[in-house]
Amino acid sequence: MAKNFKDLSEREILALAIALEEEDGKIYGDFEEGLRDTYPASAKLFAEMRDEESSHRASLFAIYRERFGDHIPHIRRQDVRGFVERRPVWLRRPLGIDAVRRQASTMEFETRRFYELAAQRVTDAGIRQLLGDLALAERKHSAIAASLEEQLLPPKVRGEEDEAQRRLFLLQVVQPGLAGLMDGSVSTLAPVFAAAFATKNSWDAFLVGLAASIGAGISMGFAEALSDDGALTGRGHPWIRGAVCGLMTTTGGIGHTMPYLIHDFQLATIVAIVVVVFELLAISIIRNKYMDTPFISAALQVILGGALVFAAGILIGNA
Repeated sequence: MAKNFKDLSEREILALAIALEEEDGKIYGDFEEGLRDTYPASAKLFAEMRDEESSHRASLFAIYRERFGDHIPHIRRQDVRGFVERRPVWLRRPLGIDAVRRQASTMEFETRRFYELAAQRVTDAGIRQLLGDLALAERKHSAIAASLEEQLLPPKVRGEEDEAQRRLFLLQVVQPGLAGLMDGSVSTLAPVFAAAFATKNSWDAFLVGLAASIGAGISMGFAEALSDDGALTGRGHPWIRGAVCGLMTTTGGIGHTMPYLIHDFQLATIVAIVVVVFELLAISIIRNKYMDTPFISAALQVILGGALVFAAGILIGNA
């Protein structure tokens, strides 16, 4: 089970810092390799950042060994609550400069925040000084990422987009909202259509859909709120994120439930199916726009999942 950041000991904080520097260095190395042919200047920049991460790791290991010995406990970012799951954009080929820029900016923001909070938690003056210095170094990396944006983005896009604000909007609103919308739109298909085909009664199907949508919204809202306190990631207040996720989950389910207010069962079902198609297309468009998922890929994934759940509901309803 993942630990809360506030519960980590100084030994675990240092071990985690070492692991973070090693992971970031490897990712920067992948960025350098992926950009070498198309963006050689940017590739060189990431090579320098990789080497700097290696230097940071060496400094952390030296002070760790002085305080706690040679053995470093195996603790990773996924073992601590508060870190955002990283999508492996560094594995893509060709590697897009926009995706690299966004990832690097998010990485530096997250790591810098970790060092700033960690420096407040430790009591050893030497460790606190080192963590403070590393936070300043990560701030420098953030400036480099911003400089990269200035150099490589087209003027029209550069004038329209505030990357920092967009990143926070993604973390605090889009990600929990999209997760809720996907869950509500897909998971409630089975109970709604199973009830509809089992009873052939619009009002019964509406009641089942309403109950499933509200129940799923409450469940997803609590799950999102309890998953991350936002202290490390800047993802905002957990209960606000939970409310966004819960409301979008309920909205996703209510969309194809509302047609069953139509008294005519066949007409209501046709309208509900049309609504489902538009819901799945909307999810695909949002994933394409905000999550850098190719539209065709997003549509196939969402529609396939929705079709399977829809089919399950019909089969159960006709059993």
